[in-house]
Parts: sequence; C-alpha cells; structure tokens
Amino acid sequence: MLLVSKKWTKLYISLFFSLLSAPYLNVFQCQYHFINENKTWTEAQRYCRENYTDLATVDNMNDMNELNKSVNDRSVKFVWIGLQKTGRDKWQWSSGEPALYLNWGDKQPEGRDYCGMMTNGQWHDLSCSVTCHFICNNTNTGLVFVNQMMNWRDAQSYCRQNHSDLVSVRNQDESQQVQQIISDRHLSESRIWIGLFRVRDSWQWSDQSDSSFRYWKSGEPNNAGDGENCTNVEPNAQGQWYDNSCNNQCPFVCHEGE
Repeated sequence: MLLVSKKWTKLYISLFFSLLSAPYLNVFQCQYHFINENKTWTEAQRYCRENYTDLATVDNMNDMNELNKSVNDRSVKFVWIGLQKTGRDKWQWSSGEPALYLNWGDKQPEGRDYCGMMTNGQWHDLSCSVTCHFICNNTNTGLVFVNQMMNWRDAQSYCRQNHSDLVSVRNQDESQQVQQIISDRHLSESRIWIGLFRVRDSWQWSDQSDSSFRYWKSGEPNNAGDGENCTNVEPNAQGQWYDNSCNNQCPFVCHEGE
C-alpha cells in the first residue's frame, strides 16, 4: 500500500504542475482586440464598451507587448488606448483604474538621463552621477530631509540603510509634502533627489510602490496641440505613448476581461 500511495502522490503532483502551465488557464487574463476603424477617442471608447469591456488598459510591460502584438496591421501609425487626461498632470484609464500622477517640468523628461529629481515643484531627469540633497521616507516618522550632497545611487543606499527608501511622489498630497519640506529649508530652486528612476523607457519608484505603469515616448506628454488629452500608442515604436487630441480619428485597441 505504501508503494501505491507514493505512486499516486507523484501522479497528482505531476498533474498539478501540468495544469498550472495549461494554455486554457489563460482565458481569465486580459485579452486585446485591435479594431482597424478610424474613430475619435470617445467613439472608440463607446465601441469597446458595447462590444468588449473597455478601451485598452495597460498595467505593465507584458501587457504593452501583448497589446502591441494585437495590432496586426503594421501600416497603422497611431492607435488609441484608454488613457485620458482628467486634470493638470493627471491621467486616468477609461475603465476608472487609478490615475497616473505625472509632474514633469516643461519638455521633461528629456530622455537622456536615468534618475529623477525635483526642482521648483516639478520633476526633471538628471544624470545619476550628479550630487544633490535628497529626501528619504521613513515608515515610522515620515519624510526626512538629508542635508548631504550625494549622487542618486548613494542617496538611495543611505535612505535604505537609515530609513526606508528615497521618497516616492505618487499623488498631489505627497508632492505638496515634499514641496513643503523643500520650502521650509529655502531650497525651492535647488535640485533634490526623489526616488524616481528609469528602466529602459519606463519610470519607476525606488521603493517599488504602485506608481502605475507609464510608457511615454521621450518628451511626451507635451500637449503640443490644442487639448491633447487622449493617448495614442505607436505600434512601430514598441508601443510608446503620445498625447493627442481626442477628436483625431485613429484605429484603437479594446480589452476584454480583467
């Protein structure tokens, strides 16, 4: 009986791991559907809601790659996704998922550098080797201004060793807290490191907090036209994002499922 028991145990384990990798278990993942019809952003949103779930939402780079693969007509230059501007530097998905908080200065990020700092209340990209003051977050005591000049990596190490991490600025309230600390020390025009850094074409927070995925092309969003409050992706540029007038007509991608 013991030998039989071991045999069946091995069989059950084998079946369990086979099921985990079975293709049909992916049916619950979000699926993208490319619609090669020219519509305004609002018309595309309506179409997706009537026929699928909503205009496409993108939560990470894997989603972005899957969405880009769904665009099977490579002659298409721009495609709508469900990201829309809802206020100054605030973007929100059509599905109502949390808004992206972006506080870049004019024509920032420039795309040349990999670390983020704050000056005059706005973000700028800067060479990580430059030395600046910085602000740490301490989960017990709150924000801590460090009156030492360090490069970004050394500042990150200092915060992690002595507090929690470099400060994240994920919404307007957190931005105001950081600006208040800077103002109290009369450093408003100084460059202060925050926990923002670039990995490939995506900006992330040092503490890995939920800052919402963003994949803007360098220099975007730039609001170059009149009311560029909606978002296109460019399939032939790995799906990077551009702000665009919602009244322009483009093909679009819907998503289905969660």
